[in-house]
Amino acid sequence: MSVRRDFWSIYREAIPVLLVALGGGLFAGLVLEGMIESVERFPGLLVMIPVFLATRGNVYGALGGRIASGLHQGLIEPRFRWDDRLVNAVLASFVNGIGISIVIGVVTWIALLILGWQVAALYELVAIMLVAGALTSVVLIFGLLALIFAGYTFGYDPDNLVGPIVTTLGDIFGMVFMLFAIGFVEVIV
Repeated sequence: MSVRRDFWSIYREAIPVLLVALGGGLFAGLVLEGMIESVERFPGLLVMIPVFLATRGNVYGALGGRIASGLHQGLIEPRFRWDDRLVNAVLASFVNGIGISIVIGVVTWIALLILGWQVAALYELVAIMLVAGALTSVVLIFGLLALIFAGYTFGYDPDNLVGPIVTTLGDIFGMVFMLFAIGFVEVIV
């Protein structure tokens, strides 16, 4: 295959997914706009949101890369069935996603205390991150796998799909579940 054909193949596969990612980012922004009152109720929340969304991309982008490599090498089949490689990658990503969510809450709390800024209680920030992190982890894992497997089955290169899929699912569901987690913590506190 020539360089020109490779370029156009990648471009043709990536553009539709990137347009969907654009829509997902706009939706996430609308959800954020609806969280303004919660930002006042939980000082420090606005500091955590970009970190939370970025770590979704980091953790699940790595999972997507492993899955794409496994598909290319024939080590993973594009379907949901028990596969030790797949299960180990999913479990590691889930643990990393939950763990980093807790770390975000703790580090944000400490940083804002050091800066002398107003900050919500530690347990509130950690609870919000834990609930939002757990819910987004489940959706990102299964959504990412389903979309990569479907794309691969239909002839798309999973390497072209991973980034936009992770970004879009992470932004949309990250913000929706963050809003849910805020409401949940408000009710139980």
